[in-house]
Amino acid sequence: MTDHLLRNLAPIPDTAWKLIDDEAKERLTPKLAARRLVDWQGPKGWGHSATNLGRVRRLAPAGDAARGEEVEQRVVLPVTEFRVPFTVQRAEVFDAARGAVDIDLDDLARAAARAAECENTAVLHGWETAGIVGITEASTHDPLPLGEDAMRYPHAVAVAVDRLRCAGIEGPYALAIAPAGYTRIVETTEHGGHPLLDHLRQILGGDVIWAPGVEGAVVLSRRGGDFVLDVGQDLAVGYRSHDADTVELYLEESFSFRVIEPDAAVALR
Repeated sequence: MTDHLLRNLAPIPDTAWKLIDDEAKERLTPKLAARRLVDWQGPKGWGHSATNLGRVRRLAPAGDAARGEEVEQRVVLPVTEFRVPFTVQRAEVFDAARGAVDIDLDDLARAAARAAECENTAVLHGWETAGIVGITEASTHDPLPLGEDAMRYPHAVAVAVDRLRCAGIEGPYALAIAPAGYTRIVETTEHGGHPLLDHLRQILGGDVIWAPGVEGAVVLSRRGGDFVLDVGQDLAVGYRSHDADTVELYLEESFSFRVIEPDAAVALR
């Protein structure tokens, strides 16, 4: 574990750290929808600070008297880091040291949900203050209406897939949809008794992804090479402080994201 997380300073024995790490992984994995949809590069470590874009911008020469020199500066996409704090009661840590395996980590569950939502939202909808342009922001296609009637979802998804094909974007395709929309899908059976989820998978040639943090839905290609999530520090638990009763911890990640092919996704709203 990297030194900047300061885990060695926490009053937490190895047995408790394992429970915390295992719980964080269990809570995060099903919610990290975005990284199941895009190309994932990394982890490149805490020292990774920027993504090379392979481009330059022209600068004026130094000084007042230019003599024909040409000056260019490399353009990079800075890595953004974020932390979501949470607390663990020291009494629970002591119980873990005694062999308890059912310690109270409810605040970690909350933090994991928020961390996953941050990553999903940045990738799919962007993060303006961090300079991240999301998939729906970059899309060259006009958004399609989705609505709340799940029986109309196949039509919207089919139109989106058709748009991608007409733009020369090959599949397989996937549908990333907000939790409320996903619930409507799994609860709906079409005429003839066929689950709506199966119908949507047939249209996409791919899967329907439950995606916390998504507004509406997004149909996108999963052929690869269109969207890149560049990770420095992958999600990990670090130590901040403690007192007699609680230990202050946090979930941390550093990443950048870029859209390489804006034609490869259609937003559904």
